Amino acid sequence: MAHYRASESKREQFRRYLEKSGVIDTLTSVLVALYEETDKPNNALDFIKLHLGAAGPEPADTETLRMELADLQQKYSLLMEENKELRNRVGCWSNAHLHLQITEPTVTSNLCLNVFQLMQYEPSPEEGAQE
Repeated sequence: MAHYRASESKREQFRRYLEKSGVIDTLTSVLVALYEETDKPNNALDFIKLHLGAAGPEPADTETLRMELADLQQKYSLLMEENKELRNRVGCWSNAHLHLQITEPTVTSNLCLNVFQLMQYEPSPEEGAQE
């Protein structure tokens, strides 16, 4: 008989634990929602899993992750705009290069060399101060 009482006591402790942690209320509300569902789902367990997942609190870092996502989406948009602008510039240079190559092959090679030199050119501190 003592074994029965010890087991009963553990059950009661476990039941109180479930009540305090809100498990009983959450399960009850999910089961009531399933009961009140007019079109019963084919898989009741999936229904319960879905509603239990939605009922729980969000993890602590969810807001941080949402803010990071918004920031990364904004950076992505800016980079896409910059990429488009740079592609347009390259397209203009390619068209000019093609036109010159057809009409004046020697001018093209000189122009490309000059453009390359301009791109590599960095003014010295004295030259930068004069401007």
